[in-house]
Amino acid sequence: MGPQTLQLRDIHLPDAINWWPPALGWWIVALLIPLCCWFIVWLYKRITRKTAVKTAKKLIIALKQNSDLSQMEKLSQLSELIRRVAISQSPRTETASLTGQAWLKYLDSTIKGTPFTQGVGQVLATAHYQKSTTTDLDISAITQLCETWLKAQK
Repeated sequence: MGPQTLQLRDIHLPDAINWWPPALGWWIVALLIPLCCWFIVWLYKRITRKTAVKTAKKLIIALKQNSDLSQMEKLSQLSELIRRVAISQSPRTETASLTGQAWLKYLDSTIKGTPFTQGVGQVLATAHYQKSTTTDLDISAITQLCETWLKAQK
């Protein structure tokens, strides 16, 4: 038998691997990436909300203990603090532009009752813009109301 009589075939290469459908691992990665992104955003929002409320509670305690400030200065700082927490809790477009009665209604919407629009919290709308101290300003009641509002935040 000579080399001429053998019927050999050429090497057959396998078909090229298609990109579709992807392997199971790629499906898992495709699901995990958006899920992880969503979880990171959710965690960031949760941490910043809690941080804002915790910091505000500490600042209110420090504000109550500070005897160097006048009642109007305390009221102004309380109003600023509550607004900063509200902006960090909800979208800036909803809360940053609120003033007067609309601001008080927003504050009332997050707690039970209407202590801001009809109670002691009314002074948060206008009193800190006045030059002189109002005689009926009860800063301890307003501070207590702000603490109650902070506790109601989630």
